[in-house]
Amino acid sequence: MRATLATTATVVLAASILGAPTAAAHEQSFDAVSPPTMEQRQAELDSAPDGQAKCVDGTAADTYACDNVEMVDHLWLEDLGLSFANDMWGWTDPQTQRDYAIIGGGEGTVFVDISDPGEASVVGMLPRHVPTSERTSWRDIKVFDDHAFVVSEQIPHGMQVFDLTRLRDESGTFDADAHYAGFGNAHNLAINEDTGYAYAVGTSTCGGGLHMVDISDPTSPGFAGCFAGHGYIHDTQCVTYHGPDADYAGREICVNSNAAADGNYVSVVDVTDKLTPTVLARMSYSGDAYSHQGWFTPDQRHFLHGDELDELDHGNTTRTRVWDMTDLDAPRHTGSFDNDTTSIDHNIYTERQLAFASNYTSGLRVYHTGKVDEGELKEVGYFDLYPENDNASFEGGTWSNYPYFKRDVVGVSSMDRGLFVLRVTD
Repeated sequence: MRATLATTATVVLAASILGAPTAAAHEQSFDAVSPPTMEQRQAELDSAPDGQAKCVDGTAADTYACDNVEMVDHLWLEDLGLSFANDMWGWTDPQTQRDYAIIGGGEGTVFVDISDPGEASVVGMLPRHVPTSERTSWRDIKVFDDHAFVVSEQIPHGMQVFDLTRLRDESGTFDADAHYAGFGNAHNLAINEDTGYAYAVGTSTCGGGLHMVDISDPTSPGFAGCFAGHGYIHDTQCVTYHGPDADYAGREICVNSNAAADGNYVSVVDVTDKLTPTVLARMSYSGDAYSHQGWFTPDQRHFLHGDELDELDHGNTTRTRVWDMTDLDAPRHTGSFDNDTTSIDHNIYTERQLAFASNYTSGLRVYHTGKVDEGELKEVGYFDLYPENDNASFEGGTWSNYPYFKRDVVGVSSMDRGLFVLRVTD
């Protein structure tokens, strides 16, 4: 960690997500909205000079509210070379077993070696595809076959491909190893690592739906097909199905968070045949506002889903909906877990019997899924990266997380405070 801060972030996300349900509407604006001062940032830094802090009596580093989660390391935006951080993913080098956090932000994609607790270090950055002096919004990243695939709202960004094995011997500013120009902008990206297909969503192609790319040869990506039947898809998870519905065993299935012009849905599409995808189901739900993101439980029996605007529009507390996916032709909404905070939920991922939810102003929340069959979740830990408040707003806090490192840590991206490396302690 640095002893002093050279600059402070001047921009955090302020949004009123209004109008048509498109990626452009989702990213309404980036405005200056009273970020922490230099003095406040320095005070936070001084209270945890090593970037490590146990959770003691409900706080870490006398700053961050917490329960059963401790801070292993922390890099500020300034350490990352970013003015704003958003999505993140991760990679474990199969040869060296080193863990890397991959952080997207306004200036590009940053690679951070987090293998040594308390000694996280930036290896380098893949700059945005189109150089510009203007802010170019966020990046989203996924990994396949030791390559990172990066998309952005920037036009014409397309999809960058970066060979992650270069991190073993190189550092600094990197060039992409390949580029896919079949779309200009994309809101997000999913990859089925079993099949070697990428699914870009929220592009200006395929009606904003699934833009499918064959990445089986990572540095020679090729167009594979479209699914435009449900309009704009904000996020998706695509898997080789091994869940309880025997009718679709071994099929390639995408479960979509579908914020379409005609409403908000969770939709299920069989994309085994990329040229003729098959719709299995499309479910609306009560109290909808903006169908945002979701993730299967590891056994693929349930899908945990977040609506990004229901807290803001309807006044409920942070809500995660549980969908029973035992029949892919007729999924059922079996319950909703309402956390006791007012924060807007964003990205959720599952690992074993835990779900890791990034909720903007209330930080990383850890839920136990032991009673998910009953439509229930239980909070078992948290780390609040945004101590200012828990408002239903977009003013700062955590965007995403990655709980799949070889080491028992969770990477968490904070829009205004950079990268946190956390560990669940109980």
